[in-house]
Amino acid sequence: MTFLPVPPQAATPTTADLARIQTRTVRTLVLAQAVGAIGITIGIATASLLARDLSGSESLAGLAGTFQVLGAAIASYGLARVMSRRGRRIGITAGFLLGATGALLAVLAGVVESMVLLLIGAVLIGATTAANNASRYAATDLALPEHRGRALSTVVWATTIGAVAGPNLTGPAASFADLLSIPVLTGPFALGAIGMLLAALVVATRLRPDPLLLARQAADLPLTELSGTSWGRAREAVRERPVLAVAIIGLAGAHAAMVGVMTMTPIHMEHGGAELRIIGVVISVHVLGMFAFSPLVGILSDRLGRAPILGAGGVVLLASLGLCAAAPEGTSWQIFSGLFLLGLGWSLATVSASTMVADHAPLEARTDVQGMADLVMGVTAASAGGLAGLVVGLAGYPVLALLTTVLALGVVGAAVRAAALTRMQGRVGAL
Repeated sequence: MTFLPVPPQAATPTTADLARIQTRTVRTLVLAQAVGAIGITIGIATASLLARDLSGSESLAGLAGTFQVLGAAIASYGLARVMSRRGRRIGITAGFLLGATGALLAVLAGVVESMVLLLIGAVLIGATTAANNASRYAATDLALPEHRGRALSTVVWATTIGAVAGPNLTGPAASFADLLSIPVLTGPFALGAIGMLLAALVVATRLRPDPLLLARQAADLPLTELSGTSWGRAREAVRERPVLAVAIIGLAGAHAAMVGVMTMTPIHMEHGGAELRIIGVVISVHVLGMFAFSPLVGILSDRLGRAPILGAGGVVLLASLGLCAAAPEGTSWQIFSGLFLLGLGWSLATVSASTMVADHAPLEARTDVQGMADLVMGVTAASAGGLAGLVVGLAGYPVLALLTTVLALGVVGAAVRAAALTRMQGRVGAL
């Protein structure tokens, strides 16, 4: 297993060169993230409906989403291994291509009426989520430490474009399905495949030079045989740098809390007679909280520190869960404000914890650690999403919100520990 070397004729990049390439890298990733996110979100509105129709059971309707989350978790680690050897460009491009393949399989599943094929497609679509997640880390490869939060959060913000535009393309997707003579519910997946292919094209043609490989070149990192497995390198890095474990705990806890409560909110509202349109507005407000303020979160993370912003994210999550627990069925101000704060708390925690991972992951094991972080995050969120349905079925939505406070408290605890480790590291460095 070897690194793909930067062409030997390339001179060592100057600081000005790195700054210019960093700007181009972020712009490229923003464009790819926006287009790729459309490819993912356009199918969200119809995935559960298609799964229900193919399986013949409403209880199995959520399987498509669960398999997509699991696919993202698995792909995060697999793509990290590719990027460790070949760089960001090839790894992220591969993720978008796998996602496009999954979307096309979802279309085929609707044509041949196969639930199994739909679930396989959902797993592959998860690779696009993994590629989007890897893009946020790629934005930090060449960024100065004091600007990493801003660079990462700018790419996260680009998801807002796809998250807003995707669901609103459901109508045109139906017309596209008629044009192709495929089932109406598969139209969004057909358009989604186009979006993912466009994102792959953007990354493959514009992410040059590769930011990770260039960062290694600038650091004079020997491009020699790697020792051990990818998982082994990640474990060793986490063992040597405990702050990485704390950051991963904060990242996973915030993501699991958000996914668990968000996925069951539409059902809670529907039980109270809320219209589908109002439910859609609540989810849109939630998405706004997740992504719209991420650039500000990144700037605050750079200026105030990662740990304080992670702690703020945990506190906001606790407030959101309290509001959700108090929300009656149907439409209420508590559910609107609770879901907005749930998204905002997720943003605060995710941006700060992800930047913390980027800060402390050693360059030679950077993608390995980041892949591990996203794998843990995805598996934890998938587990939370699966358990959330059981909790709501047995005890109700308010109980789910109250139980989820354990995860939010874990985020706060991770922030406190991260702050202590950072202070300790600073004292050691001053000696």
